[in-house]
Amino acid sequence: MYALEECPDLSFIEDTLQRILDAGNRYMDGIEGAEAVAAAEVVAWLLGRPTPVDSDSQCVAEWVATHPFAPPPALVNKALVVIHRIQGRGSELAELWEKDAEWFTAMADLHARLTL
Repeated sequence: MYALEECPDLSFIEDTLQRILDAGNRYMDGIEGAEAVAAAEVVAWLLGRPTPVDSDSQCVAEWVATHPFAPPPALVNKALVVIHRIQGRGSELAELWEKDAEWFTAMADLHARLTL
């Protein structure tokens, strides 16, 4: 999400999520999936529902603090659809983490933070 630091608006988040939606049922590689999860996390943070700040999320915390946008409902909906897609068939991330209940718990938590 380091490109996020260069973005003055929500376009980077929007574009990242849209790439997953535009791919349809095409196999989604792990990098695409990880970028989309990170974009959905930013949306959750903008909704005021962050995860605890750590070394991985520090740049998100700083960006959100200086860009306090209210994400439009359409963007929140895209993030929800993308999170569902990432956990499904045809997703390398889901395949890589299929035996790790903690990952699916984290995805469920992200989904909940996007829908509260």
